[in-house]
Order: sequence, then structure tokens, then C-alpha cells
Amino acid sequence: MKTDLLLETLQNQLTALRAQATPLMGHATLKPRFDRQRFRTRSTLIRDYLAETQTYLDELRHAVENHQQEQVVWLAEHLTEQITALHREIAAWPLRVWDSPSPGPGKWQRKRLENQEFERRLFEMKREREMRLNAAETLEEQQLLMREITALEGRMVRCRQALEDIERVIERLTR
Repeated sequence: MKTDLLLETLQNQLTALRAQATPLMGHATLKPRFDRQRFRTRSTLIRDYLAETQTYLDELRHAVENHQQEQVVWLAEHLTEQITALHREIAAWPLRVWDSPSPGPGKWQRKRLENQEFERRLFEMKREREMRLNAAETLEEQQLLMREITALEGRMVRCRQALEDIERVIERLTR
């Protein structure tokens, strides 16, 4: 009897989650939202995470019918963790201004231009530091400039990665 109540509660929670996530169902994100321990899917769509959770719930029902106690315990715990994670994700979604629902290609084009401008400024800053390094007279000044150049190179790598991510999103949106 307890398992029937558990199954009904989990199904009700999943149904409520699906209703809350309706405005976000078709929205793709840059990267998967959850780690591999929580969800197998690498999708960027919330509906795919909900579908995986429903699959686990169906597996739990099957395990209950076949009296597979260990499987029931593991699946119930895993489902609870998935539902909790989905609740948090849906609640936090409005806080992600950079990743708000229904981004059009125009938004991503603007983000690409902003990042390209940022990359250009980083390159100019690095070039300026390199010129100062060539003219530096003291070891202390040279070390400081080398640290700055190294930091700028790291920022440029992250900027390039962000640009590649944006390019992939634009490509997906314009297919």
C-alpha cells in the first residue's frame, strides 16, 4: 500500500513539474543543465529531462510489480533526486537573464558581436602589455607584465570558447 502511495505521489509531482515547465519545454540551452549522475541525457531541452524522469518512474512501477526490492529503493531515491533537481532548475530559470526562454537568432547575433568586441579589446590589451614588456627595464616590472599577459591569454581562451558555444547555438537556431 505504501508503494502505491509513493508511485502516485511521484507521478503527481512529475505532472506538476511538467505543467510548471510548459513555457520552457522547447527552449535549448548552451550546455546540458545536469551532470551524468543525475540524468543520462545530454540534451539541452527540459522536456528531455522530464521524459527521462517519466521513464524511471515507469521502471519503478515495473520493479514494484516484480517485487525487486533493491531496484525499487534505488529507483525511488534516484527519482526523488531527479524531481528535486528539476524543481530547482525550473525555479531558477527566471534568474538566468542570459539564458531566458525563447531566444531568437537576433539575441545570439548580438551576443556574438559583444563577445567579438570583447575578444578584440583583450587582444589589444595583450599587445599593449607585450610592447611594454619589451621596453621594461626592471625584473619586477617584467614579471608583473608577464603575469598580466598570462591572465589576458586565459581570458582570451575563455572568450574564444564562449564564441564557439554561441556559434553552435546560432547554427542550431538557423537550421
